[in-house]
Amino acid sequence: MPANSEKPIPNVLTIAGADSGGCAGIQADLRAFSAQGLHGLSVITAVTAQNTTQVASIHRVPAREVARQLEAVFSDFRIGAIKIGMLGSATTMRVVADFLRARAIRNIVIDPLLLSTSGAALYPRRALARLRAELLPLATLLTPNVPEGEALLGRRIRRADELPQAARDLLEIGARAVLLKGGHLRGSPVCDVLVDARTTWKFTHPRMPVSVRGTGCALSAAIAAALARGLELEAAVRCGEKYLQDGLRGAYRPGRSNRHALGKATPRIANES
Repeated sequence: MPANSEKPIPNVLTIAGADSGGCAGIQADLRAFSAQGLHGLSVITAVTAQNTTQVASIHRVPAREVARQLEAVFSDFRIGAIKIGMLGSATTMRVVADFLRARAIRNIVIDPLLLSTSGAALYPRRALARLRAELLPLATLLTPNVPEGEALLGRRIRRADELPQAARDLLEIGARAVLLKGGHLRGSPVCDVLVDARTTWKFTHPRMPVSVRGTGCALSAAIAAALARGLELEAAVRCGEKYLQDGLRGAYRPGRSNRHALGKATPRIANES
């Protein structure tokens, strides 16, 4: 079949940092896109020197180079969804927000990375106000874990039964929907709570007895990919949750530490919600 008659493959963009250990960041995002049969694009905001035990250093890409990457991909590709992860600085946040706002982009999933799995700060805390004010109002979906939710709200979240109200309070910051992930809380099953202006959904799954890096990156990227395929939000989150749980079941240890990487996941689920 001639190339010009083939059905186009949706493009999905990740704006995030690169992980030299291959478990998180850009690397995890591109794997999630590929698993759903989509073409992955990347705008790299930082280069990190990390492995399964630590983040040794972070080199933040200058904001002007981030802007040039954005201009390059948008000048050539039709982008069905965007996943935003580590941005690294308040200046880069402003550049990304201004660029996306000017283009009225749909299907933006923001994973508000404040800390790496190993506990390293991924951008200065002074950037938090800019994250709230400029980026979150652009989000189709915000996907914080409990520590990130606490930082955004300015209060503690101690129990699973507090998640729905906390998610609704996060919604007031400006995102159109919030998926608050409960994995940092104790106990099993683990509960993630999705809220929008009208409805609350809960997704529960058993707690896996492994420490896995890059779970938040993979989940948010898989949701963005599902949105690019045309799924509605709740169905896209179910698709992302399935991708993550499949990967957790196949987790393996790639380095010398006890931290694991996500294993091979089922590529996709049907379009029906």
